[in-house]
Amino acid sequence: MNWASKTVRSIMERTPKLYENGYDSKWSYDYGVILKGFALMWKMTGESKYFRFIREQMDHFIGEDGSIKGYRQDEYNIDHINNGKLLFLLYKETGLGKYRKAADLLRGQLASHPRTSEGAFWHKQVYPYQIWLDGLYMGAPFYLEYLLTFEGGNGLEDVTKQFILCEKHTRDPETGLLYHAWDEQKVQPWCDPATGLSPNFWGRSMGWFVMALADTLELLPKEHRDYNELVRIFRDALTALRNYQDQASGVWYQVINLGGRKGNYLEASASSMIVYALAKGIRIGVLGQEAWRSTVDKAFEGLITEFVLETKEGWVNLNKNCQVAGLGGSDRRDGTFAYYISEPIITNDFKGVGAFIQACAEYEGLQ
Repeated sequence: MNWASKTVRSIMERTPKLYENGYDSKWSYDYGVILKGFALMWKMTGESKYFRFIREQMDHFIGEDGSIKGYRQDEYNIDHINNGKLLFLLYKETGLGKYRKAADLLRGQLASHPRTSEGAFWHKQVYPYQIWLDGLYMGAPFYLEYLLTFEGGNGLEDVTKQFILCEKHTRDPETGLLYHAWDEQKVQPWCDPATGLSPNFWGRSMGWFVMALADTLELLPKEHRDYNELVRIFRDALTALRNYQDQASGVWYQVINLGGRKGNYLEASASSMIVYALAKGIRIGVLGQEAWRSTVDKAFEGLITEFVLETKEGWVNLNKNCQVAGLGGSDRRDGTFAYYISEPIITNDFKGVGAFIQACAEYEGLQ
């Protein structure tokens, strides 16, 4: 647990209150990415300080009545589901009703969340008829765990369908990579008017997608009718990513398939997410050791060499994180190569650091 434990220690010492750090106490999905890393560390080490940290951060938002500070169900933003993944753990360990009620509130959003004609969740109400790869990570694992925990495992095909529809509409037959997003209406300024697809393969969006599949496959009963199909989608996506793994460094570019293009750069959050998916896929038995071990070894070594610097306090700094990227909205994000490389590149972005902790914990757990 070397790099994983060093990184969680860095966070606990550097930002003991995550919610005070740059998000104006918003209910932001970034917290959930970091806290899932803490949950994994707690599961693997049994050290109660990790559980306490999760609870302290979540209690800033969760009221005694189960209300969630800064959350509005009627925004229909799939990103707002992500932090809810920690509620199952908190409820199981404490038995406190407020965590169950908060989970019920988020489940209520999914019950009426707007969908495409085939039943895929819109990314947000303000992004109508759009599937973004990011949204699969935000919504699907929470939805699955809720159904398994509180609804007797009924309706799981509504979760598996999200991945099947997403792959159907976003996968490029030539590279096997998935485009960042798809607009069913084919009207967004960023999309191809014939296909509805955004123009590029963004590293982190594919990272979100394979992380989501790893987390879903861990929970989905193996006898479910769609289990094998999700395994296929997972393997195919990772096989495509392996074809674009940078040979020199072992990690991945911000725009995955355009490594040699001026301005493109090796990006930490996407690389961490892919390492997590590879290591977890091996652990849960959906990726074979022989076929995948050298890929994940090379990628993990690249993560440390390419992105990590330690401070004199022994804190871990994760460099070269794309701060944010999306499509459309008031700032007219157009999904071009020039757009993706124009977004700020920062150190210790929560999404990147959270994915890095999860990647390290899973990879170091394989040793």
